[in-house]
Amino acid sequence: MSESAAGDRDRLLEHFGRRYANGEFLFREGDTSREVFMLQEGRVRVLKRVRNVERSLQILKPGDLFGEGALLPSTPRTASAVALSDVLVLALDPDTFGQLLQGSSQVALRLVQQLVRRLRDAEEQVENMLIRDPLSRVVNVLLRLAAESGRSAGAANITVSPLELSARSGLDVDTVKRSVISLREGQYIRIVDERVAIDDLDALRRLFSLLGMKEQLRG
Repeated sequence: MSESAAGDRDRLLEHFGRRYANGEFLFREGDTSREVFMLQEGRVRVLKRVRNVERSLQILKPGDLFGEGALLPSTPRTASAVALSDVLVLALDPDTFGQLLQGSSQVALRLVQQLVRRLRDAEEQVENMLIRDPLSRVVNVLLRLAAESGRSAGAANITVSPLELSARSGLDVDTVKRSVISLREGQYIRIVDERVAIDDLDALRRLFSLLGMKEQLRG
């Protein structure tokens, strides 16, 4: 980060910086949207309650924008956001965020990238909803993550938490953990520290095809 960019960030944090402790809600579903958030430090979980069950929608990392519903007047929050660690955010009202967009091509580009990522994630979630087998959903997400890391063959190492797998597969965390154990026992993956090591992507891809055929036979 250049000295000028660091100075701009420090000035923004001085006026709009806000800290939240691990487990604290930044906003809750149904609240009136008043601010757009830019995550600076830590991780945030975006979740939605469906039939009294909390479902993870996203796990946000530094650099992510969220809460952009505040750009539409009097819009209620459609999901909740809770800190997964101690976090630091920029909390910007719509006018200030608009001025920042006009004055920073970097922020504008980040917003476009965020919207493209949301569309991609929505497509992935629709695809996973059409897959009934939980294990197939988890394998599908792992293959996508490998592709996003630039690996389509050979081996891949992916940093992903059970919460992130839950959000991207549309499954609860316990089901995700059972699927990961099954894949590990089948020697399709290894867990190394907090990373998922895939030694043979082609083998995992063949498993995904086989599971798909089994699902078709079951009707």
